[in-house]
Amino acid sequence: MKYHRIKDFYKSIFESYESPLLEEHIKKFIELDKFLPYSSTFFCITNTQDLRFEYISKNFNACLGLDSKEMSIKGMGYFWSRIHPEDIEGWLAALNQLMEFTMGNIQLTDRDRANYTWNFRLKNKNGIYVNIIQNTTPLMFDSEGKPIIGLAHYTVLDSSIKMKITASAKLLNAQNEYETIYYNNFSQKLLNDGISNRERDVIRLLLLNHSSKIISEKLSISPHTVDTHRRNILKKLNVSSTGELIGMLKTNQHFL
Repeated sequence: MKYHRIKDFYKSIFESYESPLLEEHIKKFIELDKFLPYSSTFFCITNTQDLRFEYISKNFNACLGLDSKEMSIKGMGYFWSRIHPEDIEGWLAALNQLMEFTMGNIQLTDRDRANYTWNFRLKNKNGIYVNIIQNTTPLMFDSEGKPIIGLAHYTVLDSSIKMKITASAKLLNAQNEYETIYYNNFSQKLLNDGISNRERDVIRLLLLNHSSKIISEKLSISPHTVDTHRRNILKKLNVSSTGELIGMLKTNQHFL
């Protein structure tokens, strides 16, 4: 897909007509960035209206070897040009479906509690396509509830890890626990299509070694319901125990 088609499609997803106020957000994140240690994660403040990055954290260069000043000047087009060609269609489809789901299924008053995750491959300075898991929290919206500004965290994983393009949306519940409200795999499914969003939440909490009682409290359901979900998960995935399930999914929990 050529750049102008990517740009046109991307803008159609995030089309907005209001100018955001950024100064206070940027100031706070710059102050925070000074104290963060170097790691395999960097973050950006994204402007989907103007297709630019309002701020890029210091870890960007450490993670990818690329020049943050160049990315600031060239904007999202520079970033897109480094996405693996085979991932572009799935990446755009993921963004489009996440936006459609948000506008059709998340109340306007709840959108500031939403969180979105998707992944793709990106070419680093050495010409190697590394895996990127992007986790974005919207910070500002236009009058129609479309995100204008987002805080995007990017986790860089080794290129040898085989990942399918997936997208998910989570929403904070009354217990401040994220619940999965949308999930789709734009490649071959890691888990069976029959796994529900609530079952994914149970799996995610099992991977954190939580008991049925703790899971029930976090998801506001009864321990009996949690145990029912656990039995259904084992049956659907054709595994004999929770230990076997955790062992199978431990290296793939970023999909949940």
